[in-house]
Amino acid sequence: MVRDGASRGRTSVRTAVVWDYLRAALDGLGPAPLRVLDAGGGSGGFAVPLAQLGHHVTVVDPSPDSLAALERRVAEAGTTQQVRALQGDAADLPSVVGAGEFDVVLCHSVLEVVDDSLVALRAIAQALRPGGIASVLATNSTAAVVARVGAGRLGEAQRLLTSSTGSSGDGDPLARRFSLAELRDALTEAGLRPRTIHGVRIFADTVPPALLDVDPNAVAELLELERAAAELPDYLPIATQLHVLADRD
Repeated sequence: MVRDGASRGRTSVRTAVVWDYLRAALDGLGPAPLRVLDAGGGSGGFAVPLAQLGHHVTVVDPSPDSLAALERRVAEAGTTQQVRALQGDAADLPSVVGAGEFDVVLCHSVLEVVDDSLVALRAIAQALRPGGIASVLATNSTAAVVARVGAGRLGEAQRLLTSSTGSSGDGDPLARRFSLAELRDALTEAGLRPRTIHGVRIFADTVPPALLDVDPNAVAELLELERAAAELPDYLPIATQLHVLADRD
């Protein structure tokens, strides 16, 4: 069993690279407060830290339970005045929030589960102001096949390999995954111009959990590896997730 320290370490490594690029993008847009929209932001894993940095964050999520958890988390963090919670789907953003209102829109682990990823991306583009930035995090279809082979789930790997939607067909909650080319093409078609593309969780999901528990240096060393490989083209295909920062056309 992984103890709490190892769990926190793995979690921090899984998100640290996304935060590196997201903070740099926010800094490039100017000082806080910026207007940030977190589409499918759930219980506030990104929204609350962004509010703590001084930004105004709107979270749109279809789940009442997630929004209730967000409100509790916001209250505990003392950021009630900076976070607004709205119920709705990513595809419905035009009817939930105004067009061109936001400096930054987050779309993290959402494209996999929406009915139509292109419709969702177009809604995200519409919510951005001219010159705004979209942060899109999506599951990598190539890495998903490799991960299932490594886990001995060969039938699922075969179905993922041959499925046009990137779904295993075995009740997997993720309905869709993306290759690098598919994600880039979808963003472009939606009116978003990819600026940087990098890999997330290139190594984190393959490191034995026990190592992070017993070796005090392992988390720092793993994070250093993740950061070093994030933009190397040879490692993008094996990243569990692809993170894209894109400008609105």
